[in-house]
Amino acid sequence: MKVKDIMNSPVQSCGPENNLGAAAMMMWDSDCGALPVVNYEGKVVGMITDRDICMATATKNRPPSEITVFETITGQVYACAPGDDIHDAMKAMAKHQVRRLPVINDAGMLAGVLSMNDIVLHAGETKGRYASAISCEDVAHTFKAIDAHRILVGV
Repeated sequence: MKVKDIMNSPVQSCGPENNLGAAAMMMWDSDCGALPVVNYEGKVVGMITDRDICMATATKNRPPSEITVFETITGQVYACAPGDDIHDAMKAMAKHQVRRLPVINDAGMLAGVLSMNDIVLHAGETKGRYASAISCEDVAHTFKAIDAHRILVGV
C-alpha cells in the first residue's frame, strides 16, 4: 500500500507569516489538529499543531494574535512522498515521534498529509482474498514509538 492510497488531499495549510490565532481558526474550520506550513514558493517549511499553539501561547505569555507561526515551528520537516510504501512512512513517524507527515510530490509541493488516524482507519482492512497491508500490530508498535518519552539530556 502506498501513501497516496490513504493520505488526505487536498489539505488546509498556513504560511509562516500567519499568526497563531489565524492558524487555530484554520484548524477549527478544517476539523484538524495540525497544518503544514507552506512558504511563498509553495514549499513545506514545517508543521504546526494545536499543541504547538497552546505551548507557544503559554510560554511566550502573549496573545496568539501576536505570535507568528514562524516563531513557533522548528523548521525541521519530516515528510514522505505519495509513492512511498506506507510502512516506510510509519517507520519515519516512529523514528521522529510525529503523528503526521506532510506528503510532498516530485515538484517539492504539498500533495497532502498522512496521519496516524488515516493509518488506523485502514489497519486490518482486507481487500477480497488479500491480507491487510497494515496490521494492527504494526500500528500499535508505531504508536508506542511515537508516544515514548524522549530522554532529555542535561536534566
